[in-house]
Amino acid sequence: MEYVTNFFLPSAESTYAANVDALFHFINIVSLILLVGITIAIVYFSIKYRRKSQEDTTPLITHNTTLEVTWTVIPLILILIVFGWGFNDYVEMRTPPADSYEVYVESFSFGWNFEHPNGIVESNNLTVPVATPVRLIMRSRDGDVLHSFFVPQFRLKQDLMPNRYTYAWFEAIRPGEFVYFCTEYCGGGHSMMNGIVHVMDQDEFDAWTEDELGRDLDALPLAELGQLLYTREGCQGCHSTDGSSRVGPTFAGLYMAEREFTDGSTRIADEDYLIESIVNPRDLVNVGYPNNMPTFYGETLSERELMGLVEFIKELQ
Repeated sequence: MEYVTNFFLPSAESTYAANVDALFHFINIVSLILLVGITIAIVYFSIKYRRKSQEDTTPLITHNTTLEVTWTVIPLILILIVFGWGFNDYVEMRTPPADSYEVYVESFSFGWNFEHPNGIVESNNLTVPVATPVRLIMRSRDGDVLHSFFVPQFRLKQDLMPNRYTYAWFEAIRPGEFVYFCTEYCGGGHSMMNGIVHVMDQDEFDAWTEDELGRDLDALPLAELGQLLYTREGCQGCHSTDGSSRVGPTFAGLYMAEREFTDGSTRIADEDYLIESIVNPRDLVNVGYPNNMPTFYGETLSERELMGLVEFIKELQ
């Protein structure tokens, strides 16, 4: 599928994106006209009224009422146009239709969860139907930091805060895949907090929904459950699976490796160690890594989920 992109902006893929772009271009065009006009006037008057001899003197001019009113009224009119135009678009962008499809969005260091009304939970990718208003009910996980959800092609950007809900909405105008980013610096894994908004035709979305509802997470093998949790809980933001260094130790080759801690002690990374490092990470700080892993996983993950992560790590030998 081919998307139209101009020099300044990516393609406009939501119902209100074109309005945002129109105001953006209006401000740029008016600013360019003023820049060119003022520059030409400066050059013209600099040449016309330059001092031609030592006898030339500058005439005493106190004011010019017509000129002063003109350069006050014209900018005022332009400012009011931009304000009225921008306020009208802002109201539209902040007022979702009453029949919007609602998705709960949770951000955390360093990942995203998207929960649909039917209970489907997606990690880091969001799937929605085309030509349907989607209302995002957004919050950063308790005890976490600020994040910001930004989809450039939708012209959508909204901050998320712990202990407070914020809201945004969009309606995609065509199917496709659109990248989103976190645009609030939130720590070492900030650059990993991106994903895809999948926009599907309604029939395709209905089929996807049916498949997702048919999944039984309790029936997943432990290693597969751990792989799912690795993305859903944002582990990939700090821990790689290919041996590369990130904020925390890589999971590749971690199992049964000797770990050295900041207190000078060492330990073999067996099952007990892996569980403890997830539940009480501040007690086992590896040398060379900061002490900033969240401590809430012991409360949010079940025993089976913890074992799933352990089995996933064990398979990365």
